Order: sequence, then structure tokens, then C-alpha cells
Amino acid sequence: MLLRRVLRRASISNALFAPRFSFSSSLLRKCPLSSSSEIPRNSFVEQWDDPNQTIPQPTATISVDRSGLCNPPEHSHGPTSDSELVKHLKGIIKFRGGPISVAEYMEEVLTNPKAGFYINRDVFGTEGDFITSPEVSQMFGEMVGVWAMCLWEQMGQPKRVNLVELGPGRGTLMADLLRGASKCKNFTESLHVHLVECSPALQKLQHQNLKCVDEEPTPDKVDKRTVSTLAGTPVSWHAALEQVPSGLPTIIIAHEFFDALPVHQFQRASRGWCEKMVNVAEDSKFRFVLSPQPTPATLYLAKRCKWATPEEVSKLEQIEVCPKAMELTQTIADRISSDGGGALIIDYGLNGTVSDSLQAIRKHKFVSILDDPGSADLSAYVDFASIRHSAEEASGHVSVHGPITQSQFLGSLGINFRVEALLQNCTDEQAESLRTGYWRLVGEGEAPFWEGPEEQVPIGMGTRYLAMAIVNKKQGVPVPFQ
Repeated sequence: MLLRRVLRRASISNALFAPRFSFSSSLLRKCPLSSSSEIPRNSFVEQWDDPNQTIPQPTATISVDRSGLCNPPEHSHGPTSDSELVKHLKGIIKFRGGPISVAEYMEEVLTNPKAGFYINRDVFGTEGDFITSPEVSQMFGEMVGVWAMCLWEQMGQPKRVNLVELGPGRGTLMADLLRGASKCKNFTESLHVHLVECSPALQKLQHQNLKCVDEEPTPDKVDKRTVSTLAGTPVSWHAALEQVPSGLPTIIIAHEFFDALPVHQFQRASRGWCEKMVNVAEDSKFRFVLSPQPTPATLYLAKRCKWATPEEVSKLEQIEVCPKAMELTQTIADRISSDGGGALIIDYGLNGTVSDSLQAIRKHKFVSILDDPGSADLSAYVDFASIRHSAEEASGHVSVHGPITQSQFLGSLGINFRVEALLQNCTDEQAESLRTGYWRLVGEGEAPFWEGPEEQVPIGMGTRYLAMAIVNKKQGVPVPFQ
């Protein structure tokens, strides 16, 4: 009844249909889309030797190279083709006198203030490196808006609410959400939108796509305000969730955010679990090595293994752990526990321990993780089981629901009715865009209705992506996780 009432009140107009660009099946983000897609793996991992420690010989699956990996080549004053980020990474390794973790490498590659992949450019869309669900169809953002309105109803329709999006990309999801919800004035008038974004370039795009205007201060409003004209809602930007003002009920949206958080990788060796590290070889290229001794991240490995069954761990040769995901989840749970509200997490991943999933995508193609750092997007599967445990350990006042598939989530919120309504008032070209976009969001595998070029067949993400909600227990079970 709640969902039906929210959908009726929102009454999204058919005239709002805005077809997204068309693209081939190879363009969707971060997961292989057909049986022919291959992810380059760096299966050859060398052993980094600590000269001050005696280490048992590794198994036959690990090649030992004692040619001085802990002594990177001396700095040359001659010309070099290395990018600034590559020089920076090599400088860190040289200063440390040894390798860095995969997590530190990943964080530098993605968010280095000067040369990080996300920092100075638009990486989304056909001209970028990957495409996300909001770029596929406006219906995705509209359905997330329906979810947010349902949660707001369950919260008792508070007069003031913080609506937070983590990693908003171009701002497409939030723009579709606000545009679709604009008819529900009580909801939109309660909102203050907070975008957690570290990239100045993407902040500008978000400002543009949300059709923001900067209001000048007035005698009764000392601070300058930025307002989205899509629904008349104030908008603020922050570098981290902790900077979002507390004290108000909060709705948090994290769509394809957790997958970009840095992961530590561990590999089973003869002496137990060893962390995979990144070092510089004699030819000045990056390569993977194994740490000769326990690292600080081993504590998080032990924590993650405690949450898994012995049988599950015994089957794995590699494990990925994401301390920042655990810490972020705890921050979210603490905020929801104290202020009320809920969080929606949608990403690709597993409801269990993740093995070797880290991958790199450049211009819609999989490439080596260590090739030309800063020129490709790095991401890893999200460990939804770890998110659940982290939230439940952080607070007894929150409940965790899901994960369910993206197809189940969108279907239960009414995307089927939405696409039917849009199809009644569109051109043939728009109808084709709607059908393909719908299939990409909720379908599985290749679209059975496709009659175009085989290399452009739409591939469904409906079961590859999962949705999970964390809510304050006072609000009951959120839609559509009942």
C-alpha cells in the first residue's frame, strides 16, 4: 500500500522521457558482458625478500626472484616517458625501501590529488571509460527516488532531511531522482542534497546537470546557497561523509561507490596468507610480489575470516578485504543510528568472501592492473556479507536487509509499469532505447529481442548487481525488502 501510494503521488509524467545515448554491449561498467570478455590477470606473483628475515621456500606455484627487488633502479637524470603518477608511485616505493600494498596503489591511482583517475576528467559515458546504470536509463534514478520517498514516508515524513549521495558521478542519478520526485512537493521541499565528491571536475558536471544556481547572500541568509532548479532543493558538496552535517534524518545513496574503495589482496603460500604487494622490477616496470611477513592489513584479514565459515576459507587461494568499506559502513550505521533514516547500497559483488576480483578498464576494455597507472579505472567486487557484519557490529539500532538482485529491486518498485507508460508516448527510436535500457537494468544475459549487430547486443545487469539497505530499526523493514 505504501509503495502504491508513493507511486500515485509522484505521478511521473510520460513527457519526462529523455533517451540516453546508444552504445555497444562492451561499454557497461566493470564486469565482463559476454563469454568472450576476458580480464587480464597477473597470475605471476613473485616473492619479495627481506634480507633480515629467513623465510621458508614458497610452493611451486610462486616463483622466487632474489635479484634485488627491494632495491629499485637508481634515479636517472636522463629523459623518461613515465607519467607524473608513475614517478610518484616509484618514489614512494623507493622511499619505503620496499613494495606498497595493492590498496595503497589503488588509492593513489584513483584519487591522487594531482593525477588520480577520477580527479581531473569525466570518466563516464561513451567518451569515457565505462557506463553506469543511471547513464543507461532515466528509469534507474526514478526508481531510486521512489525508494527514497517510501523511506521518507516510513520515517514519518520529516520536514527536514539530508539526502546524501556518495560518489555521484555526473549527477545523473540525482538529477533523475529530483526530476521524477518534483511532483511530490512535501518530499522535495524537505530535502537538502549533499554530494560527497572529491573530484573538482565532476563537481562542476554535477552542478551543471542538477541545473544549479548560486544564490547571493541576503540579510536573513548570510551564507551563500546553491539550489537545484529541478526541484528547488539546496545542494552542498563535501569531500567525505563525515563532513555532512549531522542532527537530521538522513537518506544515503551509494551506487557503484563501494567497488572503488581500495582492497588488500592476500594469497595463500606455504607459510600461510601473504599480502600481495606492488614493487618495481629491474626493468623499471611494476610487478606483484608477496610480503615476507605479516602486514597491518592482516588484522582485517583475520576479522573477515572470522565472519566466514572454515569451509568457505579453505576453498580460497586468494582473498580480498576492504578496510575502508568496513569503516565507511560503520560510519553509515552510526549516523543512521543517531539521526534516523537509512542507506541504499547498489553495486556489483558477492554475498560472501571475495577472491581475486580486482580489474582495470580503459576505454571500455579490460587491461592489466599495473599498465599505465592513472589511465584506467580500478574496481573490485563488493563484499556484501562484510558490509552486513560491519553494520551489525557498529550499532544495535540498525537493521540490514538484502542483498537482493537489482532486477528484484527495480521490479518491485514498479519499473515494469514505468517502461509501459513511457512506451505509450514515444517514437520508434525512443521505444528501442527504452527497451534496451530496460533490459540492461533488469535482464540477464543477451537480450532475446535484439535484431541489430551482434557486437551491440544489450547485456542485462539485473542479476550481476545487488541492492542492500541499512535502516534505523524504528522505521521497520524498507520497501522492497519485505
